[in-house]
Amino acid sequence: MNDVRRTFHQELDDIRADIVRVAALVTECIPRGTDVLLANDLHGAQTLIESDDEIDSLALEIEERCYQVLALQQPVAIDLRSLVTAIRLTSEIERSGDLMVNVAKGARRIYGVQFDPRLRGLIERMGEEATRLFKLSIDAYVEGNASLGAALDDMDDRLDQLHKDYIQAIFESHHAGNIDLQASVQLALIGRYYERIGDHAVNIGGRVEYMVTGWLPEHNGAARLQARQSRAASEQEISQLEPESASDSDDQSP
Repeated sequence: MNDVRRTFHQELDDIRADIVRVAALVTECIPRGTDVLLANDLHGAQTLIESDDEIDSLALEIEERCYQVLALQQPVAIDLRSLVTAIRLTSEIERSGDLMVNVAKGARRIYGVQFDPRLRGLIERMGEEATRLFKLSIDAYVEGNASLGAALDDMDDRLDQLHKDYIQAIFESHHAGNIDLQASVQLALIGRYYERIGDHAVNIGGRVEYMVTGWLPEHNGAARLQARQSRAASEQEISQLEPESASDSDDQSP
């Protein structure tokens, strides 16, 4: 039995190492995609798009291994949570890589468009912030740091604000005649891709919390729903009693 458990935990360690490996590839894609966009680099855009195949392949391999371990080992408690977390994290990481592919494709669509220094600066800052959040989320996973995982939600506010400023800058640049409508739409979509990477980092942080503590952000929503349903049931009971009380009062009238 001890040998079986050692083998199982070695498999978990291998899965964790592969998740870190694929996350590192995605982390590299974020600044690469930003450079491609700002440099109007068509070759770099194509290279980034093609490199996503390796990320997809690794993510699929990790997911299949997780399902195999689940089926063969039937883990419980924290071991089960670790495997479930690995499956969910693989999806969040792979999707973040897809978002940078979208940035590269957007860069191709607006090839040759020149945008003002403010827009360039905001794109650089969004890229840097998305990279920082993504790295921190993986650090939280590697360290099993639930506190860091929970803090990512608040940290994401900075990227959200940058995104709002960026959208405003697009409107202003278009109004000034610096970029046309098509370029404005593509740039807005690109900003959304960076913002979504921050959301994926927050999701990873939430999954780390679950892995370590068994708690999920969805638990708060479930608790609120249960409280609302309980209040509604109580109010319904009261409303059903009120007519009866009124009838009793009428009977007692002279």
